[in-house]
Amino acid sequence: MREALKEAQRSLEKNEVPVGAVVVINGRIIARAHNLTETLNDVTAHAEMQVITAAASYIGGKYLKDCTLYVTLEPCLMCAGALYWAQITRIVYGATDLKRGFSLWPASPLHPSTTTTSGILEKECAALLTDFFKKKRVL
Repeated sequence: MREALKEAQRSLEKNEVPVGAVVVINGRIIARAHNLTETLNDVTAHAEMQVITAAASYIGGKYLKDCTLYVTLEPCLMCAGALYWAQITRIVYGATDLKRGFSLWPASPLHPSTTTTSGILEKECAALLTDFFKKKRVL
């Protein structure tokens, strides 16, 4: 999760919503990404979407079986859907997204074989987001 936080910091430096993600297989990071929605003028350029593409490219296939996604914010429904199709084995996230997170949905949008762990470095992950939006509101 610390590596995902580094990615979130990179997006913050680009004035993007500070969300970062890494994909790990066999204890090794194979992909890293951060939000690029403003940079690319693309509402789908979430950190998770970027890292799924990078990991699939690295593996040379579309399924991320045996991979773990570490992401600083709970994935939204769009990203959860993409993670479903990628068949990622595990998702570990820091801060819970009380407005747009996938866990708000009554039926899980994740693949049935995907496991999740939440609250990892939650305070650090949440603080990046809270500080970012506080500064946005002041401007």
